[in-house]
Amino acid sequence: MHPRGLENRHSAPNGEEMPSVPLHARPASHHRDGKLSNNLYSEQTETVAAVANIVPLSAVAQQPVSSKPQRLKTLYTPEERIRRDATKWTLVQGILAPVQFVVFLVSLALVVRYLREGEGFFTASVSIVIKTLLLYAIMITGSIWEREVFGCYLFAPAFFWEDVFSFLVLALHTAYLVALLGGIGEPRQQMLLALTAYASYVVNATQFILKLRAARRDERVALSSAASVAGSRG
Repeated sequence: MHPRGLENRHSAPNGEEMPSVPLHARPASHHRDGKLSNNLYSEQTETVAAVANIVPLSAVAQQPVSSKPQRLKTLYTPEERIRRDATKWTLVQGILAPVQFVVFLVSLALVVRYLREGEGFFTASVSIVIKTLLLYAIMITGSIWEREVFGCYLFAPAFFWEDVFSFLVLALHTAYLVALLGGIGEPRQQMLLALTAYASYVVNATQFILKLRAARRDERVALSSAASVAGSRG
C-alpha cells in the first residue's frame, strides 16, 4: 500500500475500532474566519505597496562607484608635455627669457641713473629699445611655441591670463617707442613711461615664473606617482 494511503487505526478499550485518522492530515487554520485572514493579508500588501510608491527608488539605490581614477588638473596634459619637450621653440623660449631679464636689469639701472642724475639719456634709451625688441621676439616665438604645444597661437587655457597681461606689457613698450621716435614728451616723461612698462613686465614675468614652478611641481607629482605604481607592482 502507498504510504500516503496509510491510516492510523486505534482500538478502543472495549474492543471497538476507533475511527481512522489520516497520517498526513493538514492542521486546521487558527483563524476562525477565513475572510479575516484574507483581509489582513490584503491590507499588509497594500501598505507595503504604498510605502514603495512614496519612497523613490533613486533615494535608496546606491550609485555605482566609478572604477576610473580621477585625474588631477595639471598645467600640461601628457600629450602636451611630450610636444613641449619635442619642439625647438621650448629651447628658444628658455634662452630668450633670461637674456631679456638681464637686459631689463641693466636698462633699469640706466633709467634710474638718468632720473636721479640727469645723465646717460642716450644709453638708457638704447637699452630700452633693445629690451623692447627682445620683448617682441619672445612674444612672436612664444606664440609659435603655444601653437606647437597647445594648438593655438595665443590665449591657450593654461596661459590665458599671462598672454592677456603680455599684451599690456607690449602696449606700454610700444608706446615708449612711439614717444621716443616721434619726439613726444620730454626725456624725463619718456623715462617714466619706460619705468611703467618695466613695472608691468615684472608682473608678467612673475606670472610666468609661477607657471614654471607649477609645471615642475606637476612633473614631480607625476614621477612620484609613477614610482609608487611601479613599487606596488613590484
